[in-house]
Amino acid sequence: MAQRINTLSEIIGRYDVVLSDVWGVLHNGVDAFPDACKALASARSAGSTVVLITNSPRPSPGVIAQLRVLGVPDEAYDHIVTSGDVTRHLIAEGPKKVFLLGPERDMPLFDGLDVEIVGAEEAEAIVCTGFFDDEKEVPEDYHHMLAAFQARDVPFICANPDLVVERGHRIIPCAGAVAAYYDQLGGTTRIAGKPHHPIYEAALQAARETRGNFAAGRVLAIGDGMPTDVRGAIAQGLDLLYISAGIHVQEYTVNGQTDEASMNAWLTSEGAAPQWWMPRLA
Repeated sequence: MAQRINTLSEIIGRYDVVLSDVWGVLHNGVDAFPDACKALASARSAGSTVVLITNSPRPSPGVIAQLRVLGVPDEAYDHIVTSGDVTRHLIAEGPKKVFLLGPERDMPLFDGLDVEIVGAEEAEAIVCTGFFDDEKEVPEDYHHMLAAFQARDVPFICANPDLVVERGHRIIPCAGAVAAYYDQLGGTTRIAGKPHHPIYEAALQAARETRGNFAAGRVLAIGDGMPTDVRGAIAQGLDLLYISAGIHVQEYTVNGQTDEASMNAWLTSEGAAPQWWMPRLA
């Protein structure tokens, strides 16, 4: 059963490295969470190395710029590793004619890669960073396109494995939802972000560059997403601080507050046993 803590400082002495989720932990896509930013900055001051690990499809320079705009200070972390960073390796290893399923703002994902962006009919691979319009669309809106890709056995590279994300006070679908739909259609998907190993390998390597070797038992993962943050931490054998007021809050909220018994029952039903939990990182 997860133990409730009030501040990260209560447990930070146990850990050399913190792997923190970003969207839903440090910000909601509109505003930074000041207490969370301070908590990670304080963890660094206490001697821990903080690596942000995010399923953003953008390579890390673009996410760093976004964090600054949202009000997340540079002092909150040592490194950032994105799904976009590790997905670039999948793109480089794949077919050269690529269809981008996602907004044009995600084109920097392909910078410096030997690929050609083509139309759907020419494509030998799909790279999905999200929806063309995530305010209005759902995966089923792409049924005919995806079915045609599946019939040609076109691989689907998912640059953002998140199913949904908070944007302000709304829940918005992400590329992971399209990947799941393509999988249901019988298509082949390739994913490097959370909960898969490549992004954790890259994040831990970034931490080693700062502090050298450390034991796996001295690494704390922080996150709010069951399919990504929680399952990723479990797969890597890492301790987890679960943030309860994120995307799953409706599963166990009573009168606007996290009901601990309901939350623990839900976590158990999902096969998850975080070491710690708190509503929001502080």
